[in-house]
Amino acid sequence: MRKSITLLFLLWLAFTSFAQHHSNVDFEIPELKKGEQVIRHAGFSLVYNETYEQAIWVAYEITADETVKRYERTNRFLTDPKISTGSADNADYMGSGYDKGHLAPAGDMEWSAESCAESFYFSNMSPQVAAFNRGIWETIEEFVRTNAVTSGAVYVVTGPVLQPGLSVIGHNQVAIPAYYYKVILDYRNPVKKGIGFMLQNQESHNSIQVYAMSIDEVEKNTGINFFPSLTKDEEKLLESHFDLNAWNWGHEKSQTSTAMVAKNKSTSVQCSGTTKKGARCKKMTTNANGRCNLHQL
Repeated sequence: MRKSITLLFLLWLAFTSFAQHHSNVDFEIPELKKGEQVIRHAGFSLVYNETYEQAIWVAYEITADETVKRYERTNRFLTDPKISTGSADNADYMGSGYDKGHLAPAGDMEWSAESCAESFYFSNMSPQVAAFNRGIWETIEEFVRTNAVTSGAVYVVTGPVLQPGLSVIGHNQVAIPAYYYKVILDYRNPVKKGIGFMLQNQESHNSIQVYAMSIDEVEKNTGINFFPSLTKDEEKLLESHFDLNAWNWGHEKSQTSTAMVAKNKSTSVQCSGTTKKGARCKKMTTNANGRCNLHQL
């Protein structure tokens, strides 16, 4: 079952610079479920879910200036002292075969010693397949930084798709997500735009453009309303569709054409969903997330 979560429009701490210039920002605190709490760190904010022992979402702004590396990453993974119920820890991941995958990447937090260190809290980690974490997930992180430079700043909300029945690791029973998402909002004139991604927690050699989708599509698959304070016109403009040509794809731009992406998106694959009897679904689908319409998250 999808969780109905209302994400406040650009958390007041994570998006302070935006709030100072936009009077229509809604500072409503999101409705929290049992075992959830809002955590605010120097460079990002999150909602931690005790049931799954990780964040439901992590939100932050990254500016062009903040893409400049000023501090070395610590690589020191720590429990998050702000999690009242206690966060996951190193023992949970030890011997599991999964990477401690960053949600807010350290590479987006190296503008401050504090923000860089806090990006290694286990509240910002999620069990990721190594080839996924070090491959296509890292490529999307680079895409975010590239567009922060191009646009001056972007707003990011990212996280795992969490639902009952996931496998777990460790003594804290940390859930292993099957999918991860990332939505990016460029709210600066003259061209405001939005885009989303949803990827399976597995190795992929595809272009990240294959996994691009509208923010509305990510909302449909996660049950999260990411930017509820956008006006209806802004929501329609920024969330209902996306334009590949409006974004800076870096080195991928010369490798993947819009036509190639469209062709990839139209290729049928076997649904990765599971039937009530526990067997893999036999339906074919062209949906970007690899699931037929009956098995959408």
